[in-house]
Amino acid sequence: MIELEGVPELIDPVMVAAFEGWNDAGDAASGAVAHLDREWKGEVFAALDAEDYYDFQVNRPTVFLEHGVRKITWPTTRLSVVRIGGAKPRDLVLVRGIEPSMRWRSFCNELLGFAHELGVEMVVILGALLGDTPHTRPVPVSGVTSDPDLARTMDLEETKYEGPTGIVGVLQEACTHAGVPAVSLWAAVPHYVSQPPNPKATLALLNRLEDLIDIRIPLGELPEDARAWQLGVDQLAAEDSEVAEYVQTLEEARDTADLPEASGDAIAREFERYLRRRDPSAGDGPGDGSYLRDTSGGVGRAPKRKPDPAGDEPPATPPEEPGDDSPEG
Repeated sequence: MIELEGVPELIDPVMVAAFEGWNDAGDAASGAVAHLDREWKGEVFAALDAEDYYDFQVNRPTVFLEHGVRKITWPTTRLSVVRIGGAKPRDLVLVRGIEPSMRWRSFCNELLGFAHELGVEMVVILGALLGDTPHTRPVPVSGVTSDPDLARTMDLEETKYEGPTGIVGVLQEACTHAGVPAVSLWAAVPHYVSQPPNPKATLALLNRLEDLIDIRIPLGELPEDARAWQLGVDQLAAEDSEVAEYVQTLEEARDTADLPEASGDAIAREFERYLRRRDPSAGDGPGDGSYLRDTSGGVGRAPKRKPDPAGDEPPATPPEEPGDDSPEG
């Protein structure tokens, strides 16, 4: 039994999770949760015991000085809560950490224990993979679920993925078996420019999250960062004729595949998002509720695991088309 003292009763809570590592190409997914936490001033109320789930030779702790005192930040997964104001307030439980090194089933069960105690209505897990997608086009984001009813009611793909999986896929299946509605949102990051950060992919995940749970997310400087990122990649591609030719090939393939999306549902979704952002009653502040202070013993960013060319990142895979084997979930 997990007892959460001091956490107020939450309003229609949704858990949003992302994990650095294999499921996080370009840091797009973890960057999205970090953005939510920063914009809504999330307050940490729990941290999983690092000893239970992490190999410290893989994810090493960091030492830092605070007012002349040496302290250690351990790699772990932390949970925070934010309240979204506006005409229809609701709460988000944000889960942000590093893909665990061991005991994945216990890890998922512990997160589900928090979800149960907090009355979480749905779990949304963010991920990012490397794909054959051009940086000059909108970032493809696939929404997948293992629940046929959820797929039908929320216009998602029912996952048919088979193969190696990461903590995103394991957590989604754990939610399904526990009877907790769960969705995975996957952004495709150009494999030829996979170095983090990728603000354009982060922005695409946040836009899809807005549509999925019907909230308005303050974007801050993220759109400008995304434009600057694309301009920088444009300049790099222009300096290499082979890369420029390859990007053009990807653009042609993408434009051909996207022709049916140029109207109908795609335009309707974009127009709804535009109206949502113009709605003055949709508050984007954290509200005036206060939550628990951080009791985790330090919330500094843990050292990031570098992509391993031998297989630490998912393979470069083209974005899945509706009806095909979608990203894992």
